[in-house]
Amino acid sequence: MSRADSRRWRAARTPADLGDLMALWLEGGLRSRPGYEPHWGPDDETTELIPTLAALCRTGYITTCSQPGLTGTGANGRWWEQRAAVTGLVTDEALLARLLRSAADAGMNTCVNHLRRRGGRQGQPIVVTTCDGLAVTAFGGRIRRADLALEWAGTHPRLFAQIATGTYLTIAAPTYGTTGQTLWRTFNEGASAP
Repeated sequence: MSRADSRRWRAARTPADLGDLMALWLEGGLRSRPGYEPHWGPDDETTELIPTLAALCRTGYITTCSQPGLTGTGANGRWWEQRAAVTGLVTDEALLARLLRSAADAGMNTCVNHLRRRGGRQGQPIVVTTCDGLAVTAFGGRIRRADLALEWAGTHPRLFAQIATGTYLTIAAPTYGTTGQTLWRTFNEGASAP
């Protein structure tokens, strides 16, 4: 990561600052983000999702991983299926409640994970990609403080304290393929934060 990018991430003090920087990275205004390959932007398959993801980040659902719904034969000649899915950090409880309500109303699958000093919640991961019917990728599931420290390396300790006690929410379409793209329409119709 460049020194200039590193300074910007280190200067962020609030989840709103973090969301603005993630949106800027998605849009190409920053070359690197914590926990991701240096000098590397979003994957090509994410290009059509960038406006929605950036809007979500600026609203307070700070997305960290996403994918469109796709099906088809991969480069290896095998059959691949993806659910449209997104996962990210939410620190605003009212926003979390709205997102969960909107996801339920739209028939989406959700996974909620957060760390708390006493207790916490660790939802079950959602399989979002299969190859020839076998699970390849899952979003959500158990998180640990050590995982968050790697993903958000270089952020200010005050901001990291908020990151480490926030909620990680995964929302995934119930079906594989393009019919699951309704996930993105749900966000767009709800002005990005249902």
